[in-house]
Amino acid sequence: MANVILAIEVLADIIIANKEKLTEIDAAIGDADHGINMARGFEAVRTKLATAKPDDIGAVLKMVGMTLISTVGGASGPLYGTAFMRAAGVVQGQQVLNSDKAGQMLAAAIGGIKERGKAVKGEKTMLDALEPAYEAFQGGLAAGKSLAECMELATAAAQAGLEYTKTIIATKGRASYLGERSLGHQDAGATSSYLMLAALTELAKGQEQEG
Repeated sequence: MANVILAIEVLADIIIANKEKLTEIDAAIGDADHGINMARGFEAVRTKLATAKPDDIGAVLKMVGMTLISTVGGASGPLYGTAFMRAAGVVQGQQVLNSDKAGQMLAAAIGGIKERGKAVKGEKTMLDALEPAYEAFQGGLAAGKSLAECMELATAAAQAGLEYTKTIIATKGRASYLGERSLGHQDAGATSSYLMLAALTELAKGQEQEG
């Protein structure tokens, strides 16, 4: 439970620290507000975490999802908020998170994003980072790797997915209006997804080393 709250704080830190970078990336083909919006949402999450007393992991994630939906503008709020809400459903009433549950949470989050955004991989969205990450995570699980090792594989796959978004034309969101001019630019949502996975991976590695 404490680890999950720490994980949310780590997510808030990485998004807020990269606010300008995310906004700069979004400025190239989007509304130039992804970093600003996401940082505002996670600042609100951090404020709520300081006083909230959630009963279980599901309650923590539900609080995060609801806060992002109510504070993050544009498409990112509903998409990330839905992702956290769906992940919350997997661990409702639970105090401990294991690798299998982490994989199920990622799958549920991706499912929520796909339904909410009516999107699929290959449209230059956060799914281009998250779906390869999930597949790599599950591959690690099947190979008997630890949570941190699975997270490392997922993050590497997300980074490759992020690079892939530079090579395709956007067909979703404001970037789709640019057509071929969106080529060569990475997607801001895929970037924030990669950053969050990378931050969680560093946390998992540190905790694994501490034993």
